[in-house]
Amino acid sequence: MKKVLIIEDDKIIKGIIEFILRKEGYNIEFAADGLIALEKIKSFQPDLVITDVMLPYKSGLEIIMYAKTNNPKTPIIVISSLGKEDSTVSEALKLGANDVLAKPFNPIELTSKVRTFFAA
Repeated sequence: MKKVLIIEDDKIIKGIIEFILRKEGYNIEFAADGLIALEKIKSFQPDLVITDVMLPYKSGLEIIMYAKTNNPKTPIIVISSLGKEDSTVSEALKLGANDVLAKPFNPIELTSKVRTFFAA
């Protein structure tokens, strides 16, 4: 079973992502802030990371750097209300994030992106 780490501090968005991905049969773990996320990346060893860029304690950019240092092949999807043109999102892509999903997102688009990474 593929493991997905969701790093999101908004409980509603976290719940939506959880519902969508559990329905698809993925093993899900969560982190509500950057510090917990760093621990979960090490202990859970996810096959995919979905992260917000704006997080308490450690930013999504720090999460991406840490995840890519520990396992460069782990795909990372950034979810953000900032939009693809925002400098923070651009920096996330430069640091190794593989894709961006704008909030609010379409559940079908999320499922499609996750499936694409697991099919590769």
